[in-house]
This record gives sequence, structure tokens and C-alpha cells, in this order.
Amino acid sequence: MTQSTMSNTLFIGMDVHKESIAVAYVPYDHGAEVTYLGAIGTRQADIDQLVRKLQSKAKHLVFVYEAGPCGYWLYRYLSKKGHAYWVVAPSLIPKKAGGRVKTDRRDAIQLARLMRSGDLTPVYVPKLEDEAIRDLTRAREDATQDLKAAKFRLKAFLLRHDIRYTGRANWGAAHLRWLSEVVCATPAQHIVFQEYVRSVDTITERLQRLEQELQDQVASWRLNPVVEALQVLRGVPFTVAVILVAELGDLTRFDHPSQLMNDLGQWR
Repeated sequence: MTQSTMSNTLFIGMDVHKESIAVAYVPYDHGAEVTYLGAIGTRQADIDQLVRKLQSKAKHLVFVYEAGPCGYWLYRYLSKKGHAYWVVAPSLIPKKAGGRVKTDRRDAIQLARLMRSGDLTPVYVPKLEDEAIRDLTRAREDATQDLKAAKFRLKAFLLRHDIRYTGRANWGAAHLRWLSEVVCATPAQHIVFQEYVRSVDTITERLQRLEQELQDQVASWRLNPVVEALQVLRGVPFTVAVILVAELGDLTRFDHPSQLMNDLGQWR
């Protein structure tokens, strides 16, 4: 921005929640105090009303909020309307010594102030289609974890009642045939056993559906060539390649390998 543009700019800090957004703003002038506007709703009409109110004070608006469970919809909505917008990582926001008490008001004011001083670091916001593939990979991971839990509950039930499988590998064809022949000591226990088996079957089918959908969706994804290239590496199957690319996004945003490694380090 030019000096004239900056002098006509407001920096707006937003503490975003499910049903409300706390808002504070401050002009570019470093002698100006931060003004807390209060909380607004999260409907698009509420956002539009806020923008009109702020545009009566300055021509250029720069919004900022912390990355969190509410996602990127607000970023995309305001960016589509031509406003500058940053999403910042909570872990990278400078903290004052002793400033442990957090309130919506304090968070919004702090964001506005730090945005003006240039002390915030934006996070990468994926394109909508890239986030969609990320959502699909995470849904698959959820199904994988659910399946592990369901199998564990079934095995724990069988062990508790000394019902033992003498074969070698669990969950193979022979093991599944054995499960279909198990009869528990009482009708009530057999009902529980059948429900545990049914749970494993249901989640297995869900996982298979998600894996097939992932194959189908990635085939037309703009980053599919990167996914295919990664699979050339030894030990990198399709699922690993997709998860890596979906989480990292467009790799061309990294100018140096050290930037990529720094981004990977933030996953831990």
C-alpha cells in the first residue's frame, strides 16, 4: 500500500465464534487508540452492515481473525467482496507477559493493534476445491479411527468371555467365517456380540465408500499431477500422497525447502 492508502485504512480485528463476532478497529495512525465496536451476528447481512459502517470511516479495510473451528467462510466472503483479509495462526500471535486472561473484547483489540504494527503472520488459506479434498481425506481418517475402535471393542468383548480365535490373521476371510459361527452363552450377550460385529461391518463399508470417492474426486483435482508424481517415490501409496498434498496445498507457494519444512513442523 502507498502512504496515502495506508492513511485511509482501518485494521479490523475479529474474534470469531459460532454465533457472534467481536469486532475492534484502529486507524493506521499509530497515535490512534483501538475502538471496540462490540459483538455482531454471523449472518451475511450482519457482515454487510459492519462493512458499510466501517467504510463510512475509511475507504480501505483490512480484516484479521484467528484460524479456528469456524473455518475460512468469513475470509472467502469478505475477499470475494474485494476486502483485504488475513487469517492468522493463534500459536504465532505475540503474547504479553502476564496476559493470560482472554476475553472476546481483548482478543479483537489485540488483533487490530498487532495487525497495524505488522506483528502478525498469515496462514495459508486453501482454495475451496483443495479444502474439499482435505475434508474427504480427514473423513477417511475418521472412519479409519472409528473402525479401529469398533474392532477393539469386539475383540475386548470376546476376550472378556473367553471366546478365542485360533487362526492366524484377524479380519481375513477365515476370521470372518469364524465370527459368523460364534454363539454366546446367553441371548443378551449374543445380541451385544452381533451389534459389535454389525458396527465393524458398517464402518468398513463407510471406509470403502470414502476411499472410492477419494479416488474418483482426486482424478479430476487440479493437484492430481502432484499426487501422481509423489507415488513414484518408494513407500508413498496413493492415500499418503493425497493426504500430504491436501494438507500442504499448492507447493509452489514455498520459495525454499526450509519454508516447506517449517510448515511441516507446525503439524506436530
